[in-house]
Amino acid sequence: MSAPRPCACALAEKDAATRFGRDTCAIVVAGGVGSRFGDPRGKQYVELCGLPIACWAVLALDRAPSVGHIVVVCAPEREDEMRRDVLGRLRLRCPVTIAHSGATRQESVYSGLCAVPGRAGFSLVAIHDAARPLVRTQDVERCVARVRGDDSIAGAICAVPSTDTLKLVEGGTIVATPDRSFYWCAQTPQVFRTKAIVSAHRAAIWDEFAGTDDASLVERHGGRVVCVKSSRDNIKVTLPEDLAIAETLLQRRLIQEGCGLE
Repeated sequence: MSAPRPCACALAEKDAATRFGRDTCAIVVAGGVGSRFGDPRGKQYVELCGLPIACWAVLALDRAPSVGHIVVVCAPEREDEMRRDVLGRLRLRCPVTIAHSGATRQESVYSGLCAVPGRAGFSLVAIHDAARPLVRTQDVERCVARVRGDDSIAGAICAVPSTDTLKLVEGGTIVATPDRSFYWCAQTPQVFRTKAIVSAHRAAIWDEFAGTDDASLVERHGGRVVCVKSSRDNIKVTLPEDLAIAETLLQRRLIQEGCGLE
């Protein structure tokens, strides 16, 4: 059987990397304990189609032509496990740095930002949750290209328009039904200009502000962030039932695309 051939979008991504260089450092946040998932190993180490969940997230970012380095953020006591059971099972193109997670996701991301190699000149960072194993490389590249192509924005995030009817509720009572056309569901990766996201995190630390995601920190700091429509398959594995959905989706992708090649 012949090897899978890269599709047209993959060739376009490689062309962009040739013109702009590998100007993006990816940060994979894998420091959570996964209390809602209910597995003592942590959901990022639970196997999905033969590999730990975190492996698939790292692989997708490693395939992105714009990514030149990967920082994996994990708990310090699990660094050996991360190296052995996740990174040790992959053949990666990019060099990898391990950073230690903090008490919150926000602290963990800042630790990852501090580990981005300064001398390499990475003008962009792509922050991604290890618990989103189905991210598509083409969506990473679309976010990167969106930031590269517009000097007026500080970042771009993968997101999908809301398809559910939304209710504003107080004390169990519905008080409003907002127009859902204004609402998008945020995903990761979230891609930012490196200086913008570092400044936003430092301002949040100074002000003792906790945001719901990295984009919220940049928005609060005055940066303009846009949404880039991405795949609805890019789900976050949070609960045990999410794993079954992710396995079905990934198995289908592996059959169709050959080990997830874009």
